[in-house]
Amino acid sequence: MDSSSINSNSKEITMEIPSLVRLYKDGTIERLQNSPIVPPTLQDPTSSKDVVISGDPLISARLFLPNRIRSQQEGHKVPILVYFHGGGFFFESAFNQLHHNYFNKFVSVADVLVVSVEYRLAPETLLPAAYDDCWDALKWVATNTEPWLVKHGDFNRVFIGGDSAGANIVHNIAMRAGAEALPGGVKLLGAFLSHSYFYGSKPIGSEPVAGHQQSVPYLVWDFVYPSAPGGIDNPMINPMVTGAPSLAGLGCSKILVCVAEKDLIKDRGVAYYEAVKKSGWQGEAELFEVEGEDHAFHIHNPQTQNAMKMIKRLSDFLLH
Repeated sequence: MDSSSINSNSKEITMEIPSLVRLYKDGTIERLQNSPIVPPTLQDPTSSKDVVISGDPLISARLFLPNRIRSQQEGHKVPILVYFHGGGFFFESAFNQLHHNYFNKFVSVADVLVVSVEYRLAPETLLPAAYDDCWDALKWVATNTEPWLVKHGDFNRVFIGGDSAGANIVHNIAMRAGAEALPGGVKLLGAFLSHSYFYGSKPIGSEPVAGHQQSVPYLVWDFVYPSAPGGIDNPMINPMVTGAPSLAGLGCSKILVCVAEKDLIKDRGVAYYEAVKKSGWQGEAELFEVEGEDHAFHIHNPQTQNAMKMIKRLSDFLLH
């Protein structure tokens, strides 16, 4: 059960990550940073609608399409972006106000069809379930007869993208796409990772040494995947750890890694980009940094000059 309006003064807290989540003895979960759920809209400049991908397990998505594309005749095809939202694997939603507003702005700039995936969250459903949900969503896109996808989607230009935990999912889905074929011969053209949630047992770059095991990224991983083999050095959260699968196995042709100057985990993103470049992977890797900004700034404030700069860079990556 999820609640944000409970009387916490009368309930015993059994686990807490400050400012993010509280678990209570009675089983209640309080997510402290969720933004409100909002409905899809069919209005200018962007149309959106919700679709069910799977009933068991329950996986759904919100589709976004520029009205200038939706109004055109069949035959004009645009790239398909399958997107995985952030939120530490335990909060936020493809249907919340933050991501809805962000994609309204995004597709007003980029002529793309977005499939924003609603995957199951921890702790009700622990990892690795979210990875499986997102892989199933990508397979659904590849085999789909959904009208917007059929009419407007270019299945030769399928991308995946995500922010924070969603960028972590992007990496893991791209690795899976390198090992497993998608239905219908569909291949991933590219992937972008924005402010990737990667971490490890040993601090790197500017990460503080003191209190590393009490840092938020460390606590979150233990919360969402307590049974992960290797803990915080599981390759799903630390793809550069010794013994991790080679990044040469990434199943796409180009990658864009985005970082923000003030982000606590910025150096993880830079290290990932460098590791991809050195891995022998045959694709094209690019790094894009925005100065003066923090983690997922573009999601929280998509109207700012720097957010528009990032949206334009992502649009260029998808369209060229």
